Amino acid sequence: MRLEMPMPAKGAIDTQKKRNREAADWILRNGNPNLSPADRARFKEWLEQDPENCRTYSAAERLMGDARRAIQSDPALTNIDVRPRNMAKPITVTLLMIALATGAFFALDGPLRLQADMIAGTDEMPVRTLEDGSVVQLNASSAITVDFTEERRVIRLLHGQAFFQVAHALERPFTVVAGEAKVTALGTAFDVRYGNDDTEVTVTENAVQIEFEGQHAGSVRVTQGEQAIFDYANKETVVLPVDGLVALAWKRGQIAVDNAPLSYVVEEMNRHFYGRIIVAGSALANRRVSGTIKVADTDDALAFVTMALGVKATRLGPLIVIRR
Repeated sequence: MRLEMPMPAKGAIDTQKKRNREAADWILRNGNPNLSPADRARFKEWLEQDPENCRTYSAAERLMGDARRAIQSDPALTNIDVRPRNMAKPITVTLLMIALATGAFFALDGPLRLQADMIAGTDEMPVRTLEDGSVVQLNASSAITVDFTEERRVIRLLHGQAFFQVAHALERPFTVVAGEAKVTALGTAFDVRYGNDDTEVTVTENAVQIEFEGQHAGSVRVTQGEQAIFDYANKETVVLPVDGLVALAWKRGQIAVDNAPLSYVVEEMNRHFYGRIIVAGSALANRRVSGTIKVADTDDALAFVTMALGVKATRLGPLIVIRR
């Protein structure tokens, strides 16, 4: 589902973005049954400050409601028996955790949609030309914000993956921010993947300069035919040679992996699946997979994974559980 909101006038863009973020924040706060009276009063005051606040919040509520109904209306999910005779207790607990994880997945997607200037659904990989002539293509289930001024061009990758072909303008640096990484183009084409476990930057033309903020401060230059991977767990960045066609296989709805963890493959599958695919257990999530996988075709990708690893895929309405 796409939330359509009228674009504000140029002078009000920042105000609307701020309102969207505030609405998203209040959606999450109001989901807490223990919200304090003081917070309830602040929420009421925020609604009364501007009629647009109320309209934006109502739009966010509708989006959340649609997501919840997608789960509640599915008999396969609502009639789950969590005490099957042949399923061990750890798996039962896993199924309960899956339900919670899925609720969080849908809930967090709403605020993301409110913040984004450009967002791709599970069946979309849109290509857009920005106001400076640069071209961006989003992977499925990805989102960005665009902040262009006379002095700078800043893209924030909120979620997912995007490929950029940057229009030349030395006086206006072009930077993509993905978590702690700031990627500045040096007249280039490059790809940024903001993942659950790492951030990947692949350069297909010229070079980029990557700066890391926070406790991982530092910088690295990445040139054509190289990929930089910042690993969150190990707090380190490695730069490796890469085949650009392989790295950009996602544009064809595929990924080409060599000894990659199942968790990585499932993360890519989830981009194209309306629901949630969960791996039951960290040991299974760390099992390694190699090959070219059609992640845009969930059934095909599941068939590949189950055959390669000898595992099972159980469907529970909008959920798919991969287990031994």
